[in-house]
Amino acid sequence: MIQKPVIYQLLPRLFTNYNENCVPGGTIEQNGSGKLKSINTSILKEIKSLGATHVWLTGVIEHAHCPDYTAYGIERDNRHVVKGEAGSPYAIKDYYDIDPDIAVNVPERMAEFDATVKRIHRAGMKVIIDFVPNHVARHYVSDAKPEGAPADFGADDDNTKFFARDNNFYYIPRQLFAPSVDMGVGRDAYVEFPAKATGNDCFTAFPGVNDWYETVKLNYGLDYGDGSCHYVPVPDTWMKMLHILLYWAGHDVDGFRCDMAHMVPLEFWQWAIPMVKAEYPDVIFIAEIYDVNLYWPYIHVGGFDYLYDKVNLYDTLRFIQTANHSAARITDCWQRLGDMGPHMLNFLENHDEQRFASVQYAGRADLVMPSLVVAATLGTGAMMIYAGQELGEKGADAEGFSGADGRTTIFDYWSIPTLRRWLCGGKPSLKHLTEAEVKLRDQYATLLGLCNSEAAIAKGEFFDLMYVNLDNPCFNPHRQYAYLRHYGDETLLIVANFACEDADVKVNIPVHAFDCLSIDQGMYKGVELLTGDSGEKMLSVDTPFECVVPANGAVIWKLVK
Repeated sequence: MIQKPVIYQLLPRLFTNYNENCVPGGTIEQNGSGKLKSINTSILKEIKSLGATHVWLTGVIEHAHCPDYTAYGIERDNRHVVKGEAGSPYAIKDYYDIDPDIAVNVPERMAEFDATVKRIHRAGMKVIIDFVPNHVARHYVSDAKPEGAPADFGADDDNTKFFARDNNFYYIPRQLFAPSVDMGVGRDAYVEFPAKATGNDCFTAFPGVNDWYETVKLNYGLDYGDGSCHYVPVPDTWMKMLHILLYWAGHDVDGFRCDMAHMVPLEFWQWAIPMVKAEYPDVIFIAEIYDVNLYWPYIHVGGFDYLYDKVNLYDTLRFIQTANHSAARITDCWQRLGDMGPHMLNFLENHDEQRFASVQYAGRADLVMPSLVVAATLGTGAMMIYAGQELGEKGADAEGFSGADGRTTIFDYWSIPTLRRWLCGGKPSLKHLTEAEVKLRDQYATLLGLCNSEAAIAKGEFFDLMYVNLDNPCFNPHRQYAYLRHYGDETLLIVANFACEDADVKVNIPVHAFDCLSIDQGMYKGVELLTGDSGEKMLSVDTPFECVVPANGAVIWKLVK
């Protein structure tokens, strides 16, 4: 039974693209595209061996893009409102369809998706997909909606009004959409009249190049003109979105990562999530959210199972790594959460963030262990890694629409160098990886495997040891962070070392820790779970716990009587 979700995020368009000669800004004909069908059993077995319990298939729902699929009954998008050749996976064009780019046989794209879900399930993992509720592509049209599905978004809108409760979009009446980017001329031009509001809450007809000008904001009954709410009776957008969620749950999807969840009214989630779980009780909901003040209501009112802990733990770990922040600041992270800790999803990378090994972040993949250990073992919530992270992918390419920004593009047709070498055309192998890459992958597999093999990590209690070590001459709270995890008769003592040199530490353990966790003082059999080192270890109020923590590393000492 899964106690702690370990999520492996992959973008199918990139993941199994084996083209070694991609050109920046290349078309799908030039650069190719990964396919769902190529995510085979051998690959899934290797993902599972990393300790993954879930696979997040990112960008599988049909979105706006430049290729021409009109031969298959799919309307073509105007390239002036598509970012890059491949387009944003978050500019949804048809909520009921699979993106044709990732299908081997385009007319069979939904069958290929269903088969991929079955393969993932047979491999012993669950499936997460994106649910994008805040915005759609500028031209939304569903050619795949099932019989009985509601009308397309915007089909029945009154576009003479900025706001109407049952409009799906917000309008700027009597004004042409005129962003500060090229909209083309003549027959090639993109024309939208009246203009619709843009996805990042830009309620004018004039979004800039840094706005989400390729998307249209959806209306959930909140009038941004005067701030009034119109949620009773249930707005049209709510009903359409519930139908979409139930449709995908019916395709055996196990969870939804909800894009920009905090830009959608809390009242919608409070209504929709219980409705879905009434029919599919095991489906999980993950919120992408960037405001700590909204964590509590989105968990306890909205009903989310997990939330991105980006602006709390992620940012803290990044600043410790790159901006001379002290490791002791990690204490602030769990204190800020209170009882919400089990609902957090921790990560060091995802498609929005810069790669850990990029020059814009740490610059070296081998510096990851202290951050990774803390993210994976601080609490009982979920842990996520992004495909290629376990190989030290640097995201150094300038792929086209995305420049050399330390991120792996989501807008371009591209191939990821480290993944390409590891996947070997669909037969995963270590033979083309460097020694450092093999070592790093082994470290990830060891640590992520512990997330569910060790009950103390999966469901145990937590005790922060920093408050009794801030003035400890044998412990550096600027570079080291120490804590306990405990379950049953097993105790883990974890120390992360962000310093560039080995740390010979002596960790004080207060009497309150023994009382709070019901731990006996005395001699224990110890095994260091990351290296396999073993030896007798003393746990005592009077005798500090001694251990050597490698430079840019961590130790997890498992202690059993």
